[in-house]
Amino acid sequence: MNNENKNLENNISRLVKLTGDYDKPGKAFTDSLINDAIDSLGNAEQPLQGDKTMKSRKTLKVFAYAALMVLSLTIIAAILMPSMDRAREHGKKVASRAWIKKSTPMMQTGYYGESFEQDVEGRAIYGGTTLPNGESVGATFFKNYGVNPFIDTDDDHLSTFAVDVDTASYSVARSYLLRGLLPPNDSVRVEEFVNYFKYDYQAPEKNDFAVYAEASPWQFGPTRQNSYLLRLAIKGRQISDEQRKPAILTFVIDVSGSMDMENRLGLVKKSLKMLVERLRPEDKIGIAIYGSRGSKLMDYKGLDEKAEILAAIDSLRSEGSTYAEEGIRISYEMAEKAFKPGYINRVILCSDGVANVGQTGADDIMKIIKDKADKGVTLSALGFGMENYNDILMEHLGDRGNGHYAYIGTIDQAKRLFGDNLTGTLEVIARDVKVQVDFNPDVVRGYRLIGYENRDVPDENFRDDKYDGGEVGAGHSVTALYELKLWPEGQGNIATTYLRYKDPDNDNVTELEYDFDAKLLNQSFDQSSKEFRLAATVAEFAEILRESYWAKGATLKQVLEQAQPLTEEFEGDADVLELVDLISKANKLVVKPSPESAEEKTGE
Repeated sequence: MNNENKNLENNISRLVKLTGDYDKPGKAFTDSLINDAIDSLGNAEQPLQGDKTMKSRKTLKVFAYAALMVLSLTIIAAILMPSMDRAREHGKKVASRAWIKKSTPMMQTGYYGESFEQDVEGRAIYGGTTLPNGESVGATFFKNYGVNPFIDTDDDHLSTFAVDVDTASYSVARSYLLRGLLPPNDSVRVEEFVNYFKYDYQAPEKNDFAVYAEASPWQFGPTRQNSYLLRLAIKGRQISDEQRKPAILTFVIDVSGSMDMENRLGLVKKSLKMLVERLRPEDKIGIAIYGSRGSKLMDYKGLDEKAEILAAIDSLRSEGSTYAEEGIRISYEMAEKAFKPGYINRVILCSDGVANVGQTGADDIMKIIKDKADKGVTLSALGFGMENYNDILMEHLGDRGNGHYAYIGTIDQAKRLFGDNLTGTLEVIARDVKVQVDFNPDVVRGYRLIGYENRDVPDENFRDDKYDGGEVGAGHSVTALYELKLWPEGQGNIATTYLRYKDPDNDNVTELEYDFDAKLLNQSFDQSSKEFRLAATVAEFAEILRESYWAKGATLKQVLEQAQPLTEEFEGDADVLELVDLISKANKLVVKPSPESAEEKTGE
């Protein structure tokens, strides 16, 4: 073998190894090809002998470029062709059912339902021919936003975030645990666990919000030294059902084949019927649907046409692939035509979030709703189903639509939204709500915000009223928790909390300010209020489930011991009672029997 062929063989072998994946050319592969091509061209530009002309040099260079291009394409084709064949089959499977991400040892990786039929336009009846949600390899269920670190106040004494009243993460975890599975780590968002529960915060009498603070020594994990837990609580003003604004609601319902799984569409229908029973005479409901195509199912009707509304709901049937983009476009066209100033103008999406026809990525679909929210048509995203489900898309849509995101796994959870708290679900009292906490470096050595990783706001954007914040409904509460490291002799103001928000009707901006003094620190965790202890217990439950670094040393057994007495203090609260059951279930899944106990059981 001559030196030239040997070098070529070595280069091909080296480039294949550089990809790190024998089925897919990576950046290192392509960069190396380019560099080799440049080097080869450099070698080709040796001085020509005799009376060769400049034209000959240019001709040779063109041939060199062409030869290198053919060589490069040959190498890439040789590597890619097997992968492309596999990708075609892979794409068909992925389009049928979403990819389940392996997030914990308890989770299984694979597909649900790999077979499908095609309609007359070539789309798969049970999934479409486009990869779901704009992903290159399948649909991603959950996104890891990381875990907030400790911040030294000498480096940065400001902590800024957008409020969050979403509760979907807790409902998703609940669904997993009731089926005997630990939730994927990435599905756990601490703030949504904490804000799922009802706390007895006193509502303001005059302002839109009341802000409360409480702190006590850290309770969980034996390794904590000089740590305190700070709870900031925000309570929105109450609005009675009779005082609620009239509503024009546009439901856009996913009726694709995947919504036939786990009785998802059946739960949607029960939820809508529950909502109809809570309507007022001036409220109106319209319905759009999407499967393989989007369409308007029912124009706007009120209570005087209740029978027609219920008949339209009963007519919903699952079929086809998932053209979410078209369905959402149609729903917004309906909502804009029916828009009334002074009303609640809301689009409510009911879906598993897995789109696979048209523009299917979260960013693609968000372009449809981005400018609508500022014009007064907001969106709420209600998630249904689990095995084939896109949490990322649903959360983004709810956030960007100036509405909220909730997950409905049972009829009881539907009752929370459409029964017990319909006014809070529908009527927003403040938009673009942001919080900035200014810690006093003379008292606070360091801090970490527990949760809210995907709600971070740059400190300098706190008073930028074009920067997006969160939305808060009537009577809703928001709880944020910080772990603090205090200076031993620190006295005086611990922190000043600033709350900034817009009036949803006229965009007028209000900023509130509250101080918290070190004298108000509780001497022990047990001396703190029941609301404080509930929030702390729920947060630690979430921290352990998502395997946070800051949960080291803490156990679910310890969390369970803190949760059990709360059932008596929150007597009659079914959510707290269920919390204890879920912690117990999670503890059994986490704690494995020792080899000795397993042998004893076998012996018996």
